[in-house]
Amino acid sequence: MDENYAVAFQLIMNAGNSKSLSMMAMESAREFNFEEAEKYLKEAELEMRSAHQSQIDLIQQEAQGNPVEVNIILVHAQDHLTMAMMAKDQAAEVLNLYRMIKDLKDAIEK
Repeated sequence: MDENYAVAFQLIMNAGNSKSLSMMAMESAREFNFEEAEKYLKEAELEMRSAHQSQIDLIQQEAQGNPVEVNIILVHAQDHLTMAMMAKDQAAEVLNLYRMIKDLKDAIEK
């Protein structure tokens, strides 16, 4: 397998894992399980860093004068990375919103 395909598939895997973990964080937050949600967000960040490193490797290869062939797999990988980044940012915001909801709910029940 071409090395660029291997890098692209690694990027897809890590970005997909990050997105899934972000979704799990939002599900945990919905149940007001903030400790678990934070754990998922931290894991999502680690997966995101791995995905981003794959992207950096390709950028460095190109910068060193070794052109990276753009193909549908690489485009797909970049799409996964973008969506995973958005999901992680959104999950962090949703977590904050559910904390506010929980605080309001607790205040009302007092």
